[in-house]
Amino acid sequence: MPPTITAFESSPDRGRGQARDMRVRWALEEVGQPYDVRLVSFEEMKQPAHRALHPFGQIPTYEDGDLALFESGAIVLHIAERHSGLLPLDANARSRAIAWMFAALNTLEPPIVELGMAMLVERDRSWYAERLPLLQDRVRVRLGELSRRLGGADWLDGTFSAGDLMMVTVLRRLNTSGLLAEFPEIAAYVARGEARPAFRRAFDAQLAVFTAASRS
Repeated sequence: MPPTITAFESSPDRGRGQARDMRVRWALEEVGQPYDVRLVSFEEMKQPAHRALHPFGQIPTYEDGDLALFESGAIVLHIAERHSGLLPLDANARSRAIAWMFAALNTLEPPIVELGMAMLVERDRSWYAERLPLLQDRVRVRLGELSRRLGGADWLDGTFSAGDLMMVTVLRRLNTSGLLAEFPEIAAYVARGEARPAFRRAFDAQLAVFTAASRS
């Protein structure tokens, strides 16, 4: 039996591939592992059955036999450790790839998500015009640091790894912000990730869910 992941029945990102199940789909596509998807509504996500898999009532979750996991980073790491293609064989390079996974989730994603949420839900607030540049500058600092580290390389540490997969999915949250255009090296890096065949398959699978939901 293939593993089963959960995803939004009706994704709030409107099929742009920014929901966190995208990371898991992409990882599974990269390693060539078939998988099933169980779609859940926002109401179902808060019910006891789903909370037994994800205590915080979110997606994605991952079930494979008697193993159930939550948190996209943990799921991607589990997939990468059990299939070839996402972690280098060299022990030191493997550890560095995992470090980049943590960097994406702990260093880059928090200010990016904070900016995105402000742009989404705070536009009508009196403090929005003053707060927005502060949030943008926090993201710019991290993008500048990442750009200097990446330089002219295609990937963060030699060959493509789970670290790149996680980083690209985090950076894609900035696609509508205009900030990526200020950092050509980062924009090109994201584009390389999006051009990978496994990414395209994962993106198309997530988009198909939104398309079906919008027709019903």
